[in-house]
Amino acid sequence: MNSRALRAAGPVILVAVALVALVWGLAYGGGAAPLVLGDPGPFVRWGLPAATMFVNLSAAGMVGALVVALFALKAGEREFDTALDVASISAAVFTIAAALTGFLTFLDSFNPEVSAAPEFGAQLGRFLVDTELGRTWLITTIAGAALTVLAFAVRGWTATFFVAILAIAALVPMGTQGHSGEEANHNAAVMALVLHMIGAAVWLGGLVLLVVIRPLVNRDGIATAMGRYSSIALAAFVVVAISGTARAVIGVGAWSNLASPYGVILLVKVVALLAIGVLGALYRRRSIARLGEDAASRRFWSLIALELAFMGLASGAAAALARTPPPTNSALPEIRTPAEILTGAPLPPELTIERWLTSWDIDLVWAFAAGFGIFFYLAGVWRLARRGDRWPVHRTILWVLGLALLFWVTCGPVNAYQDYLFSVHMVGHMLLSMAIPLLLVAGAPVTLAARAIRKREDGTRGGREWILWAVHSPVARVLTHPFVAAALFMGSLWLFYFTDLFRWSLYDHLGHEWMVAHFLITGYLFALSLIGVDPVPYRLPYPGRLLLLIGIMAMHAFFGIVLMMQTGLMVSEWFGAMGRTWGATPLQDQYVGGGVAWSIGEIPTLILAITVAIQWSRSDDRQQRRRDRAVDRSGDAELEAYNQRLAELAERDARTAGR
Repeated sequence: MNSRALRAAGPVILVAVALVALVWGLAYGGGAAPLVLGDPGPFVRWGLPAATMFVNLSAAGMVGALVVALFALKAGEREFDTALDVASISAAVFTIAAALTGFLTFLDSFNPEVSAAPEFGAQLGRFLVDTELGRTWLITTIAGAALTVLAFAVRGWTATFFVAILAIAALVPMGTQGHSGEEANHNAAVMALVLHMIGAAVWLGGLVLLVVIRPLVNRDGIATAMGRYSSIALAAFVVVAISGTARAVIGVGAWSNLASPYGVILLVKVVALLAIGVLGALYRRRSIARLGEDAASRRFWSLIALELAFMGLASGAAAALARTPPPTNSALPEIRTPAEILTGAPLPPELTIERWLTSWDIDLVWAFAAGFGIFFYLAGVWRLARRGDRWPVHRTILWVLGLALLFWVTCGPVNAYQDYLFSVHMVGHMLLSMAIPLLLVAGAPVTLAARAIRKREDGTRGGREWILWAVHSPVARVLTHPFVAAALFMGSLWLFYFTDLFRWSLYDHLGHEWMVAHFLITGYLFALSLIGVDPVPYRLPYPGRLLLLIGIMAMHAFFGIVLMMQTGLMVSEWFGAMGRTWGATPLQDQYVGGGVAWSIGEIPTLILAITVAIQWSRSDDRQQRRRDRAVDRSGDAELEAYNQRLAELAERDARTAGR
């Protein structure tokens, strides 16, 4: 199949195979079987999963087109504009499909009598506004409509970047509804599903875009774009594979359940995804360089058609799987403990020294962040070593330690116990905002990226160009100013704990993820404004840095003392109602947390102050050596002038003696 034929046939193949897989999955798994009570009818039973599948496919076209345009195409060129048009059309389909899904979800949930009467409209309105499920689809539909207009209107780099961020964010509400909050492992399942959706959207949508723009680009150009897409697809495959595995473990529970209808549909999806990954790994890399040959080009685009068919199979199976009852009973018990009511999980055993080393509660978002961060950093160091450049070993060690500590905090005992013990929560906060950023800043990741990532010469933007754009943007110049960074670092500490932001982070897992990201970023900005190899527009003179640190240490200690002096319990309906019978009382534990903020939290700040003092001393030594060299150069020049003058006098005396 040639590329022009595939441009028309590719989306058809994708949708047709997806529909066939959906119908088979619903029939085999019983996802569209009539209900004994409150059956909404065949139109809803079959139409809701079909609408959901079109939401997923159009979301892929929207997100994948924007991401690949940003990393593989050049703004201002025809193919870049076409990518934005594809994203806009996909967003329009996404909007319609999301609205239809919301409507069918209303019918499926409440089984009302459909009519044009005002009562029906009032019921639908209350569903969309008063229920979490309705608000989710309302927000998704509004976001899709906004993206339709924005993707059609923008054409520049920066605007497209922010539209892509909004497109990815539009998928998050759907992911939060993919697993009921009344079931166990809710947080883990939600984050696995969100990551799975984003990874699959980038992977599938990027491939569809390349099929669409192929007739607009010459063979060398499409080979280059395909190579860049392959790198993106590899990262997406890793995300999809790991997050899908986590989601499957939660849904299946045991190996024997793979023989259930749910397990069989899951296996079909897994086989399809593995086939796509194997095809991409074995053939695309080998064939891209030979796209200039007619025979090789036809074979390559035939392979792409096969890959689209497998993607359709996986998409249809995924939509059917969402409607198929899992073989495990993941519902929480009818009679729940206070901890299960609040957190959706049973109360863990008492925190002992052993459990500080053995307790785990994996957060996939930060597990991926740590894993990819270490991998790409070591890849950059390896690339420098291959070309004969040196990179300080201590920077590599500090970076790896920082991300290992991030993994331990977000996936280890701190994450497992922070919902139950305020003191453990404060330990995590201090490490996230003070210790981890100090290690990461010392790793100088921006400097490594600028040296290791190849510079693009064709006007497109890769990782190096986007990193340097972010570092030199006006927003970065403001945020990295020492006083702004210090205000964010210290101000957010007080604002978080003495407003409802703390409560939000406990009750809503998205609030928790925001908390982790916020404290990590503000801590990184503050440390970067004081030390580090990575460039910033402005740093205070060394005396000013030490004075600023002393002020921050004083305010931080005062914050800890204020917590220790609290006579009331913070978020009392959470920590005070957990039903915990082991360890200190909630108020005593809060006192310990204040002590952690006052004492342990000051250690990284003290290390930062010592680092600034050492850099100050070394700076003075370097300046003194420069002055000494300048003096030496000046003295050498004077001596040379003096010797030259003596030579001139000797020559004149010789001439006088000769006469």
